[in-house]
Amino acid sequence: MDLFSDQYITSDEMLSSRPSQQFNVIRRVYQQDALNKDADYQVPDRPLGHRCKKLVNSCGIGECLLNSVPLIRWLPKYKTKEYLVGDLVAGATTAVMHIPQGMAYALLSEVPPIVGLYMAFFPVLIYVIFGTSPHISMGTFAVACLMAGKVVTQHATVLDVTHGNSTNGSTAPETGIEYTPIQVVSVVCLCVGMYQIVMWMFRLGAVSTLLSDSLVSGFTTAASFQVVASQLKDLFGVKIGKTSGNYKVVFTIVEVVKNLPNLNWAAFVISLITCIVIALNNELLKPWVSKRSRVPVPVELLAIVVGTLVSKFGGLKEQFGISLVGHIPTGLPVPQVPAIELIPQVAVDAFTITMVTYTISMSMALIFAAKEKYEIDANQELLALGASNVFASFFCCIPFCASLSRSYIQYQAGSKTGVTSVVSASLILCVLLWIGPFFEDLPRCVLAGIIVVSLKGMFMQMKELTKFWGLSKLDAMVWLITFLVTLIVNIDIGLGAGLLASVGALFCRSQKPYTCLLGRVLDTDLYLDTKRYRAAEELPGIKIFHYCGGLNFASKNLFRSTLFRKIGYMKPAVVTHDEDNNLTKSESYEWDPSISHKVQCVIIDATALSYVDAPGIKSLIAVQRELVSSNITVLLAGANGPVLEMIERYNNLEAERLQLDTFPTVHDAVVYYNVSEARKHDVPVTIAP
Repeated sequence: MDLFSDQYITSDEMLSSRPSQQFNVIRRVYQQDALNKDADYQVPDRPLGHRCKKLVNSCGIGECLLNSVPLIRWLPKYKTKEYLVGDLVAGATTAVMHIPQGMAYALLSEVPPIVGLYMAFFPVLIYVIFGTSPHISMGTFAVACLMAGKVVTQHATVLDVTHGNSTNGSTAPETGIEYTPIQVVSVVCLCVGMYQIVMWMFRLGAVSTLLSDSLVSGFTTAASFQVVASQLKDLFGVKIGKTSGNYKVVFTIVEVVKNLPNLNWAAFVISLITCIVIALNNELLKPWVSKRSRVPVPVELLAIVVGTLVSKFGGLKEQFGISLVGHIPTGLPVPQVPAIELIPQVAVDAFTITMVTYTISMSMALIFAAKEKYEIDANQELLALGASNVFASFFCCIPFCASLSRSYIQYQAGSKTGVTSVVSASLILCVLLWIGPFFEDLPRCVLAGIIVVSLKGMFMQMKELTKFWGLSKLDAMVWLITFLVTLIVNIDIGLGAGLLASVGALFCRSQKPYTCLLGRVLDTDLYLDTKRYRAAEELPGIKIFHYCGGLNFASKNLFRSTLFRKIGYMKPAVVTHDEDNNLTKSESYEWDPSISHKVQCVIIDATALSYVDAPGIKSLIAVQRELVSSNITVLLAGANGPVLEMIERYNNLEAERLQLDTFPTVHDAVVYYNVSEARKHDVPVTIAP
């Protein structure tokens, strides 16, 4: 480097705000070692003792309580004058939505409708203490309830309300004990809660990123069709047998079609009226009201109240044989320990529910956090969800989740803090203690209509396929695979297929990194893709290879072959002419022995090289050895600190070392090579700006 300590570079840079103004940057030509010395580079020192001390200090009793119980942070700062009115209005509005949605979604889990109201009370109170999002409405969610219902049909003795008899699922193989649906959903809720607490202990909050947007969209869209299929029997008032296992949607539709001659016209008309009224409210009345009031019209609540009154005074069950909700107990349930012996049988399904509910809840929480500019602690959310589910499992609850529709209405109604959830839970408590039996005569077809209309938002996600197709064909394929397998086969298999498709998409992307040859823009130190910038011209005898991505065991062979093809070291084995006399290249390649006459220097632009491992470094050594044997100089430019540190560690441990001249920028490498070649041949040194 001393040889060039007196050399300087001058480059022109255009100011974006004033295109006509220029300024010159003058500095010496740097090799990486010289720059490290001048800039006082050092590897960040993170001794184990310091990290342990920092961890202990951050885990003091006071700090630990504040971090684990966010309620202690925000409740003392509660501004009554600013927040109370909004929280009261939002809480009342959310409670009104909880009643019809809770009762309706509970049917998806094959449990009594009252369980949906329990979910709007018990777990919500725990979430207020530990949760970090004040705007999401926790409770029943169609997809989570449907997934829990799948487990119930497998492991419980289900009382079929429409038939009035029992349908047996699988029982404990050792004891032959039959479990009620309440017992099964309780142990599923407990298992989900335990999974979430274990994930919190190991700080696995980032696990939600394993489910990509395309996967979640395809999965929830298909699950919404599964929900509709499960409600067809109530919508049409037909009696069909319970279907379980794979291809449930297909078998359900076939059974419903077979039983259409036995259609209960009264149930069908009530379902149709319910759907039309709620849909008209959502499309016409709700937008009009939202401009004039932040409290929406509780049309779902009105639907179940009117439906109950019509059924009670019109004798719908006696005259038309319409199925009703049935007995609804008053008061709070007695705490019961879940059937622990069922945990091994439901563990796999519970893990699937854990991933889905956590991902959906986190996604919704992040939406509102971005709007209101506050932070969501992903790990703390695991604790909040886990503690809520464990507590709720002793009170006959289904695993709970955030609801998009309720959350948006709660936010629009003026929710400010967790007090909104407390107000909502208090009103639900009043319903549980005194009002519950009123809804015993509610037709199930009304609840089915509420469920179907509430899924409109998920149905509309079908449009996202065109968006994913335009952005990335791989993301679109993930969406399609997840959607089709979930819809046709089953929910858990669909989620697994979606995960495999996502991993496959990641692997495909890693095998197709962005690579190109760079050329220099005249009179600048800018080096750009020659295929995309016509003003960028390759330098004579110099090939600048740009590689974007990680260089590891999976991509090392791709890196080597792509580099050789780009610089011309490997050329097409056969070049022919097609019918239009155009050149066509074969897919096979052969070595070009005359490469050294065309290329004297290869500069590897590592500015976008994110990571390198030992096999990747070995591939660099092999590339350098092959090119040097052909009298081609190899230089490395723009590598970041961690990459250079990895190379240094490798050189200290391995006998075969990577000895490359490294430079902070491509321009440094170009100038260095030109000057060294000029001095080698006693040619006057001229450095262009």
